[in-house]
Amino acid sequence: MGPKKKPVLIAPSILAANFGELANQIAAVEKAGADFIHCDVMDGHFVPNISFGAGVVKTVHGLTRLPLDTHLMIENPDFFIEEFQKAGTTYLTVHVEVCRHLQRTIAAIRRLGMKPGVCLNPATPLSTLEKILSEVDLVLVMSVDPGFGGQKFLPQSFQKIRDLKEIISSRGLKAIIEVDGGIDKDNAGMLVDAGADVLVSGTAIFGSKDIPKAIHDLRNN
Repeated sequence: MGPKKKPVLIAPSILAANFGELANQIAAVEKAGADFIHCDVMDGHFVPNISFGAGVVKTVHGLTRLPLDTHLMIENPDFFIEEFQKAGTTYLTVHVEVCRHLQRTIAAIRRLGMKPGVCLNPATPLSTLEKILSEVDLVLVMSVDPGFGGQKFLPQSFQKIRDLKEIISSRGLKAIIEVDGGIDKDNAGMLVDAGADVLVSGTAIFGSKDIPKAIHDLRNN
């Protein structure tokens, strides 16, 4: 009998929540056993959509005891690192595609006491992580092109996650693998088998009539 696998962590994305019922929705996912609250910050430039900023993240921080996992889909993340730290972020993730001085950005995030993460769009190769992987706590693999919720999962993501897991394991690194985009109970188990440690899901959780069951199904498929 092999070693028991660690249970996958679940990070509900509030992008899919009903903002008129935000406090109740966050309370519901927390009660149902969610591990993080995922906050998608979009600026309308790096991605073709605008979501919310540090003010909403701060509000969410006041509504939950769960760690905040903030994903910056913005063109100039360096300008806002301190703002999101003050808002209560635990994990702050930036895109390799926009950070001209990635090591400096990651160092600034850690210096402020947050756990730094890097994110890759579907078309961005793992080779872009070569020099930074040892310095981050989290790698977020996008399994859809970022910018909108409810998109269809891209199946080529499975191999990317397998390859990333192999690199992390072979180098003895600590970074956890998070996956975001089109995740539901039908692909969750395969993502965990591929090496995912954290599943981000918005529509499958907040679009469900039974949030506890939705989270259970993601964790146990």
